[in-house]
Amino acid sequence: MTNTEAPPRPDLVGRAAELVGLIRKHAGWQDENRVLHDEVLQGLADTGLLKMRIPVRYGGYESDTRTVCDVVAELGRGDGSVGWTVSTWMIGCWLVGLFPDEVQDEVFADPNVRICGSVSPNGMAVPTEGGVTLNGKWHFNTGAPQSQWDVHSVLLATDDGNYVPAAVVVPMSELTVVDDWHTSGLRATGSVTTIAENLFVPQARVLPMLPVLLQGQHLSERNADSPVWRTPFLPFAATVGASPALGMAQAAREAFFERLPGRKITYTGYELQVEAPLTHLQVAEAAVKLDEAEFHLNRQAEHLDTKAQNGETWTLQERALARMDAGAVCQRAKESVDVLNTASGGSSIYSHVPMQRIERDVQAINLNGIMHPDTNAETYGRVLCGLEPNTDFL
Repeated sequence: MTNTEAPPRPDLVGRAAELVGLIRKHAGWQDENRVLHDEVLQGLADTGLLKMRIPVRYGGYESDTRTVCDVVAELGRGDGSVGWTVSTWMIGCWLVGLFPDEVQDEVFADPNVRICGSVSPNGMAVPTEGGVTLNGKWHFNTGAPQSQWDVHSVLLATDDGNYVPAAVVVPMSELTVVDDWHTSGLRATGSVTTIAENLFVPQARVLPMLPVLLQGQHLSERNADSPVWRTPFLPFAATVGASPALGMAQAAREAFFERLPGRKITYTGYELQVEAPLTHLQVAEAAVKLDEAEFHLNRQAEHLDTKAQNGETWTLQERALARMDAGAVCQRAKESVDVLNTASGGSSIYSHVPMQRIERDVQAINLNGIMHPDTNAETYGRVLCGLEPNTDFL
């Protein structure tokens, strides 16, 4: 089967919505145990949601960016950690799709494969006969405890004594996993540290990243004509990575209105919170912030899909705008959650009340280096002013 012979596409967004109840059932357990529940993992596999960014020839769907974002947002509506973990796995699948087809044959042999990864080049790859020797330590490796493969960012030594960015694909079984993910937010993502020590990686599983980042070139012949793999890496990764934040804000709204009936405002004359003008102002402000977050996510997802479908190149300003939109999604989502969290009263800090977990998770996603609203705003502003962007991550 070629990439163009796609099977009928199921309603993946609808399937994700149907999983929300199961995900919320296990949200407390996941937060406590710092990984996804087995039933949630099975649900993701049974619904086909893990196949969104797997080539059609392996049984995947090659879903467009808008679909991936909508699915991830729905999963984030159930539990922000689930949305974030799946977004990372989708980015991992996409990255493997850039590697030589022989590597894909190996990795995608399981159509429900889970591929984690790390963007920061915290490893060194030194050429040796038939491949490279890899050493490194990568933090924030989301989903690693429940993944089969890892795509690591590294610095690849060159013959002239310099280094170039590259990505390597490594089986999780060959890495050391350090269980150090003890955090305040996104706890269930299992974003642990992984270590490689003098690990041999075959040459086919080494991908120089500059041609991918700057020229859109990669090593897969069979994916070359697919719009999915004509999408630039950072704009895609940032957009999909911001999607869980939208789901978190939607979850906060649902959690707030579920508890609103019958609640009063303590130490005031309001026997019903719903009657207070303050409440009306708060829910209106939160709704507008949520709408703004959705606008920025949808704008960038549709931009990615349109340019990929048409085979259009990306300008520096468009790349900077993609980061800006991702930051705006996270910022507006956090502002929406903050308003509703403040309006939820003291009882919302109990661990069984979802609002406190949503607040912690949306705070965590706003601190991510790729999504950070302040960093992304500065980068976009520099480009608008005609300056260099001060980063290679565009």
